Amino acid sequence: MSKKTDPFQRLHAWIENGDDALEIEMQDELDDAESPELPQDKAGTRKKKKKKQNPARAQRRLDGWYRVIALTVCLALMGALVFAALRLPKFGGADTLTDSEVSAFYVENALEETGAVNIVTGIILDYRGFDTLGESHVLFIAVCTVLLLLSIRGDRDADQKLREDAYDRHFEPQDDEILQCAARLLTPLVLVFGLYIIANGHLSPGGGFSGGAILGAGLILYQNAFGYQKTETFFTFRTFKFVSLFALLFYSLAKGYHFFTGANKIDSGISVGTVGNILSGGLLLPLNFVVGCVVACTMYALYTMFRRGDF
Repeated sequence: MSKKTDPFQRLHAWIENGDDALEIEMQDELDDAESPELPQDKAGTRKKKKKKQNPARAQRRLDGWYRVIALTVCLALMGALVFAALRLPKFGGADTLTDSEVSAFYVENALEETGAVNIVTGIILDYRGFDTLGESHVLFIAVCTVLLLLSIRGDRDADQKLREDAYDRHFEPQDDEILQCAARLLTPLVLVFGLYIIANGHLSPGGGFSGGAILGAGLILYQNAFGYQKTETFFTFRTFKFVSLFALLFYSLAKGYHFFTGANKIDSGISVGTVGNILSGGLLLPLNFVVGCVVACTMYALYTMFRRGDF
């Protein structure tokens, strides 16, 4: 006969193992009931039987430690950020730096050195091009991370996956004429407007990030209206990989060449062109396009994977 478990121990087991705690306890009682009487040693005491370690229980205990560590790291990071924010100078205070030679240099020399009428684009893609390169790679890494997390769907069998792929709009209106008519009219306009924002990013407010967000919104609108099958006729996961790879590789090589020539005071041979023309600004125009491609692909890929569970 096995001893009855203390209520506090049962509560602790339920917190640790969830709904499996009762099943584990019942299995332990069955094992004790089926096991024969344990042999006694010379002193008459009963020898303790070594319990076999349950792999599932060990894994749950390990997962619990992972959660504790992750929570501790998050709380420590939050505390560090709050501590740093509290030590920032007060807005409008006497010790706050309101002006500097860097901002004055940008205002005075950006038009001549970068050829960009929009000084913000010149700063982002020229003076701060290394930061923008890192931001573009962060977007790509975010997609890769979500892909690794959501593409693991081992609980579905092959027939279920085929049914879901054939009927991929479970919770959306099927063949909604109003939505499809609006998508046919608006999608080309949205995509053209996104390209316009990207192409004129060095001449007017806009650029790769804002234009890419508009392109991604156009793809999402088309996909919602017509589903995956029609959208995948021109945009697939292979398209996403090729466009992202080409965009990030071009950006890295172009800015790497620019960094090398600038650090060594070598003429890059890339003219800024006539200020005010669409083909001006040196590398700003192609860099805006590759940044826009990365942003558009990231928006559409994240929406697709979160909505569908894979890509």
